[in-house]
Amino acid sequence: MDEELSMDDSNQLLDSASDFAYHPGVQNDAAAKKFLDRFPLSVILNTLQTKPDVPGLEDTLVVCLERIFKTKYGASLIPHYMPFVQVGLTADSHSVRRLACKTVTCLLEDSDIEASCALQLLIDYEIYPLLLDCLINGNEEVATASMDTIKKLAGFPKGIDIIFPADNKAATDLGNLVAQCSSLGRVRVLSLIVKLFSVSRSVASVIFKANLLTLLEEGVSKKNDTLETLSILELLYELAEIQHSAEFLSRTTLLQLLCSLIGNSATETILRSRAIMISGRLLSKDDSHIFIDESSAKTVISAIDGRLGFLQSQDSDECESALEALGQIGSSIQGATLLLLCLPPAARHVIDAAFDRQGHGKQLAALHGLANIAAKTRSEDKIILNADAEESLRHLIYEVASRSSKLTPSGLFLSVLQQAAEIRLAGYRMITGLVARPWCLMELCSKQEIIDTVTDASTETTKIGMEARYNCCKAIRKAFVSSELVSDPAFAGIGEKLDEAVRRGPYLARKSVEAQPVVMTEQRF
Repeated sequence: MDEELSMDDSNQLLDSASDFAYHPGVQNDAAAKKFLDRFPLSVILNTLQTKPDVPGLEDTLVVCLERIFKTKYGASLIPHYMPFVQVGLTADSHSVRRLACKTVTCLLEDSDIEASCALQLLIDYEIYPLLLDCLINGNEEVATASMDTIKKLAGFPKGIDIIFPADNKAATDLGNLVAQCSSLGRVRVLSLIVKLFSVSRSVASVIFKANLLTLLEEGVSKKNDTLETLSILELLYELAEIQHSAEFLSRTTLLQLLCSLIGNSATETILRSRAIMISGRLLSKDDSHIFIDESSAKTVISAIDGRLGFLQSQDSDECESALEALGQIGSSIQGATLLLLCLPPAARHVIDAAFDRQGHGKQLAALHGLANIAAKTRSEDKIILNADAEESLRHLIYEVASRSSKLTPSGLFLSVLQQAAEIRLAGYRMITGLVARPWCLMELCSKQEIIDTVTDASTETTKIGMEARYNCCKAIRKAFVSSELVSDPAFAGIGEKLDEAVRRGPYLARKSVEAQPVVMTEQRF
C-alpha cells in the first residue's frame, strides 16, 4: 500500500482504526498484527502527519496506535520508528504529543529489546529533552503522560544518569529548568521531582544529593504567589506520604518552615491548613522518630497546639485540619506519647472536641484522631503506652466527662453512638482502640445501652457501618474474655451477648427463628 492514501483509503483506514481502537476488551498481538498487515505502521504514521484536517481521523488514529503499542507485537516495532516518535514529541497537536510520550513508555515497558538498547535509543534520538519540553509546555494531559514516562525511565540505573546529568549546568538539569520556567512550569518540574522521589530510596537519595529538595523549600518560603505556594504545599503533602520521606526531609529546614507558616497569623488560612496537614503526615510515619529528633517533633506539636488554642471554639476547616493532624501524629506510639505528655498535653484538644456536639466536622475529625491515639491503627504489641501516657489519656477523658452533663465516660460513649451514622462510625473506631484499657472496658460494661448497640446487627444499614460495629463488638469481647470480668457472675449476661453477636457476624440482622404453633383461646359469640 502506498504511504500516501487516497480519500477512499483514508476513509477505510478511519473505519478500521475506529473498530480497532474502540473494540471492547483487550487487543492482543494477533489482532494488532492483522490490523498492521492491512495498514502498515508507516502508512498510519504518515497519514497522521499529512491528513490532520480529516474530521475524527487524528483522534481515532491516536487511540488506535496507543492500543497497538500496548501489545508486545506493537511495542517491538517502536525501535524501528524512533524518528516518528521524535517528530511526535514536537508536534503541534497535543494528542500526538501525548501519544509520543506514551509510545516511549511502551518502549521501556513492553519492547522485546534489552533495556540498555532501549535507553541508548532515547539517547541517540535525544528523546529526554523533548519529554521535558512536553512536561513544561504541553497541556495537562501531555504533561501527565511525559511525567509518567520519565518516572518509568527512572526505574533503570542508566535512566537515572539520563535524568540527573553529572553536569549541573546541562540544559536538562532540573534545578536549572525550575529557575528558567514560568510559574506553571516550575510547579510541573517540582511535581516531577516528587514523582521521581517516590520511585525508590536510591532515586530519592540522588534527588537529595542534587539539592533538588531545596527547590521545594524555596517555593514554600515565597511570599508573593499564594497559588504557587499552595501548589508546592500540595506536592509536599504528597511527598510526606512516601515511605522514605522522613529520612530525607528531616535533613532539610522543611519542618522549621512549616512551623513558621503554622504560627504566622498573617498567613492565609488555606496555607496554614496545608502546612498543618503536611506536618501531621510527616510525623505519623512509623520511622519518623528515628530521623526526626524529639525536640523538632515537640516544636511542630507546640505550633499546632498554639493554633488550636487561638481558634478555640471555631468550627473552621483549619481547626479540623489541626485535629486531624494531631490524630495522624498520635497514630504512632511515639507520637501518641508526645501528645499526651507534653505540657499542656496537646491531646486535650482532640479529646475535648471528640465529645463536643457543637461542630460536626470538628467532632468527626477529633473522634478519628482519638481512635488513632488510642491505637486503632497500631499493631497489638503497640496498643498500650507507657504508664504516664496511659494515665494522662484516662485523666483527660474523665476530666471531659466531669465537665459534661453525662458525668462519666460511658455516658460520653453512649452519646456518640446515638448520633448520626458518620459520627457513630468514628465512635466505633474510638471504642475499638480504647477498650484494651481496663477502665474503658468497665465503663462500657456499666452501660447496657452501649452493649445493646454494638451487639445489635440491625443498628447499621451500610456495609461499612456494619463492619465497624462488628469490629468494635469483637474488640470489646476480646478485652472482656481477657479481663477479670469474665469470671464475675454480674457480667455473665454481657459475656453471652458478646459471644452470640460475634458468632452471628457483621451482616446477619436476625436470629434464625423456628416455626412455633400458636395456641389461642377459642372465641365465643
